[in-house]
This record gives sequence, C-alpha cells and structure tokens, in this order.
Amino acid sequence: MERLQKVLAAAGIASRRKCEEIITQGRVTVNGKPVTELGAKVDPTSDEIVVDGKKIASQQKIYLAFHKPKGVISSAKDPEGRQTVMDYMHGIKERVYPVGRLDYETEGLILLTNDGEFANLLMHPKFHVPKTYMVHTKGVPHGALLDKLRTGIELDDGMTAPAEVEYADADPDGKEAIVQITITEGRNRQVRRMFEAIRTPVVRLKRIRFGSVFLGGLQRGKYRHLTKAELAELRELAEQQSTHKVQKGD
Repeated sequence: MERLQKVLAAAGIASRRKCEEIITQGRVTVNGKPVTELGAKVDPTSDEIVVDGKKIASQQKIYLAFHKPKGVISSAKDPEGRQTVMDYMHGIKERVYPVGRLDYETEGLILLTNDGEFANLLMHPKFHVPKTYMVHTKGVPHGALLDKLRTGIELDDGMTAPAEVEYADADPDGKEAIVQITITEGRNRQVRRMFEAIRTPVVRLKRIRFGSVFLGGLQRGKYRHLTKAELAELRELAEQQSTHKVQKGD
C-alpha cells in the first residue's frame, strides 16, 4: 500500500505537491469513491484510481536532459501562449514535467521526468543539489566582488549560501567576461540577482550542469534520456548533500 499522492505523482499526473492539491480538491476517486484525505493509502496494482474522470495507468518512468533555448517557458503550460519546454518533447508519450525552472531569458540544461519522487529529491531545499552556470557579463567583475559571491551575498529574500566562482574567460580590455558559478539553492532568478547585487550586468546566462549531469554537446532545443549511471549519481549526490547538511547542523 502506498500514499495516494505518491501513486499519482509516479503515474505522471503532476508533482507530489500538486497531486496533494488535486486530492483535497475532490478530483480523485478510488474504486468509485471520492478520496480527499492526504493520508489515504492505495494499492496501485489493484485499486481503480480515477482523476478528473480518467483512470490513471502506471507509466514507465522517464528521465530527460533538455537544452532549453532562451525565450522558452520552463513549465507544461503558459497562460500567455508562449512556447514551453513541452513543445520540444516530440516522440515522448509520457506526461513529463520540468524539475525546477530556468527563467525565460536563461538557456541551458533542465531535467524533465514523470517520476514525482525523483523530482522532489532533486528540488527539495534540504538536498542542495549543485547547479553550474556560465555567466557572460558586461565588464569584468573585480576579484573582490566575486569573493562576495563565494562567501554569500545579501538579496531581498535573505543571504545566499556560499557559491563556487571562477573566471572562465575575460577580455583584456575589461569589456566583458565569462564567469562560472555553482550554487546549491534554487531561488527565483538567483544567479542574475547575485550579479545585480555586485553591480555586474549579465548579458547571457547558460546552465551547463545539474548535479552530476552535464549539458555537453546537446544541441539547443534537443533532449536525451539520462543514463542509469547518471540517475544513480544524481540520487547519491542528493543523499550526500543532505547528510553533509545535517552534519553541519543546518
């Protein structure tokens, strides 16, 4: 027996949190009876589970790496009718959704899955999965400014966790630079806001790594399936980060 919201998430209905909302809204029946209790348990192999009048079917778990272009929304739908990552999922029959988000102006690596438990593992704040970005800046930020990012910088929603920061390239005339930064948080527009805080304009932002998964040569607008080794590494990394956090007393 498993919790209903976990079964729904595993079937690709939505994220675990969204599935909880669907249950409490009275949109789910089990064996013909409405279920609104979050603690309800079901047997996914024998119980008939219906959401919004449609019987759910257990789906094959799928895990994708996608190179999101700039100007694409990191969600399944957009009320303004703009392109979303789902417009690029040609050939994917399963109902997948993004693991976290990249903002509209940012390109690069984003993961998609129909495994709610896996998505929660990677997105939950306690797991602190690192994400690496290449930041193209207008002007070359002084080393002392980058030190502020390394130790943590005050934003309007609080102090950031320490980041790993290094120059990847710099114009000798001081007109532009490329800075590589790795963060372990997932706040809205965090990297852009961190560079705004040190008064360094961001011209282009690209995520090149999520945990142990690299963007590599994946073409813009294309996806690939994660390997078994990558999945195992992601899970292990999340667990290691969580253990490290507990040991530090956070």
